[in-house]
Amino acid sequence: MEHVFPTYSRFPFDIVDGHDCYLIDNNDNTYLDFTSGIGVCSFGYSNKIIIDNLQKQAKKVWHISNLYESEIQDKVAGQLCNDDQLAFFANSGTEANEAAFKLARKASDKTTVLAFNNGFHGRTYGSMSLNGNPDIQKGFAPLVPDVLFADYNDEKAIDLIKPDLAAVILEVIQGEGGVNVGDKIWLTNVQKACKDNDVLLIIDEVQTGIGRTGTKFAFEQFGLDPDIITSAKGLGNGTPIGAMIGKKKLASAFGPGTHGTTFGGNKLSMAAASGVLEQLTPDFLNKVQQKSKAVWKFLDEEIKPLSHVTDVTGLGFMIGIHLDDSLAVGDVITALQDKGLLTLSAKYNTLRLLPPLIMEEDELKQGLSQIKAALQ
Repeated sequence: MEHVFPTYSRFPFDIVDGHDCYLIDNNDNTYLDFTSGIGVCSFGYSNKIIIDNLQKQAKKVWHISNLYESEIQDKVAGQLCNDDQLAFFANSGTEANEAAFKLARKASDKTTVLAFNNGFHGRTYGSMSLNGNPDIQKGFAPLVPDVLFADYNDEKAIDLIKPDLAAVILEVIQGEGGVNVGDKIWLTNVQKACKDNDVLLIIDEVQTGIGRTGTKFAFEQFGLDPDIITSAKGLGNGTPIGAMIGKKKLASAFGPGTHGTTFGGNKLSMAAASGVLEQLTPDFLNKVQQKSKAVWKFLDEEIKPLSHVTDVTGLGFMIGIHLDDSLAVGDVITALQDKGLLTLSAKYNTLRLLPPLIMEEDELKQGLSQIKAALQ
């Protein structure tokens, strides 16, 4: 690529087509996809409802500014929120987290936010300042001030949640940071400390949400009740979208003029999101949970005992296979590509798997068998 900034180390092929859970490159190679575009295309690449919604909207107006009411925005917000929540639509996860950061400061009239080491919330200045990853922040100082960091799943972090904090932000499963699953008791204690000290709890569900772990949002499986939720990735199945969801008590802090976006709530993205949420039914989520049981049985019995594997972590269709230092995850990813399987990496030499939620059990086991062979 000659005309694009080299901000990515790209694999040397171009994905040009796809169907169901399969992708096709410019050399006519077909791949079983265990990436979903980094957790985005949960309904695959030929979902009829989403395609029909996009085509129907494309024949009408594509974009109109947020100076006018939008029936489709309100419809999607109703599909996404419960009766005590409101939504703000943006274009990405990082924008959703920027909105959450701003809302927390304005609603609380406080500035300091507690975030966690190995957390990831985006790459714009506000969201990047919340990342517990110095490598991502390197070269961009000074960052947004008044952000504290603590170790994830560490009881010492509870002591930092005091009345002078505006908010605590966390992922219940850290994705980019190594697929680190939050301890349920610890997360409950974090929430209690927030409530006891009048501190807002923000849960970043950009990667974990929209069915990825088997429930609409992953925090539901941990018994949490956040004040603010951020969502993106799977919400649009590939169209640019982000959403910040907040409790209605916060509405007065985000009145006209306090925040905005040109493209957020775009009618095409809303049409796709409506198709996603229409299909995210209890029956569909139950099928995801049932398939994930078979996946985790295979992981525990066939993958975890392998000599190069130090641990397997995650929940539902969000999986981290942790490798020892003798086997580089990049080499595994390349070897699997040669066998027709697309996978991802995460921090600390972790092979990360985010297959589409529609993938059938036999396809899931096929991919896992290929991973087993590569790790052997």
